[in-house]
Amino acid sequence: MPERRYKVVGLGEILWDLFPAGRKLGGAPANFAYITTLLGDEGIPASRLCADDLGHEARAQIVRLGVSDAHLQTDPHNPTGTVKVAVDGNGQPHFEITEHVAWDFLEWTPSWQGLAKAADAVCFGSLAQRAPDSRNTILEFLKATRPDVLRVFDVNLRQQFFSREILASSLQLASVVKLNHEELPRICEIFGISTDDECSSARQLAELYNIQMVCVTRGARGSLIVKRNGEVSEHRGFQVRIGDTVGAGDAFTAAMVHEYLRGASVDRINEAANRMGAWVASQVGATPVPAHDNISEALAAIT
Repeated sequence: MPERRYKVVGLGEILWDLFPAGRKLGGAPANFAYITTLLGDEGIPASRLCADDLGHEARAQIVRLGVSDAHLQTDPHNPTGTVKVAVDGNGQPHFEITEHVAWDFLEWTPSWQGLAKAADAVCFGSLAQRAPDSRNTILEFLKATRPDVLRVFDVNLRQQFFSREILASSLQLASVVKLNHEELPRICEIFGISTDDECSSARQLAELYNIQMVCVTRGARGSLIVKRNGEVSEHRGFQVRIGDTVGAGDAFTAAMVHEYLRGASVDRINEAANRMGAWVASQVGATPVPAHDNISEALAAIT
């Protein structure tokens, strides 16, 4: 029998990353949905664009990438989101995120209600909850999903665009949490969790909010995964020549979800996610196209 194709939603902000050399489509939902689709599942971005030139271009590019634009809302007033990106000498991005843009006004619609009920997994973050309209819509979406759906909270502590309330409500709704090694101690400080070591902190976070799995990414040093049942996995990561790291975290999350849905071991999840993140980091931009359209071949080259 053919392998099941899961319906996996990236919910939140779609925008243009404005690099010095030009603009590239970005935002976690688009990046996540694209990599999910590359891996063989149905990656669906749920976001909001303006009916402006950047919005039309974003839709066209998403479709060219083989991803559906059926759940991208159209905003008649607020512009399509943009982010000014500066990349330092180590390939690390620094962001200046425009406010009062289309994805700040996500609407809870019958179409999205149907999508929520059909989803097998939903990935959401904190950044897209910075404005009240979008935050309320994201929470409604998550509450409308089936009890067995995989809800992944990809923590994204950008600038001032988060609060204890946003983080707490997101953690309460999540079955899996992914955050980086810089975000973990900040989360621990906010919620009064000890920071003796990453493994202990991740386990306490999982217990506090009844989370099934916590993943801590460490950049080039790989990642730590802690499951609430006591399983622990550490991966050293893959050493690659960096193109830029924009979208590498979203790629990591997509591969993590792909393996988790298939009941993979925690070590298998960790290796697959690191491999995918390393491949994207070795390319330029968040949605690279593998040579010969063969993602298996591209990933096999990461050693």
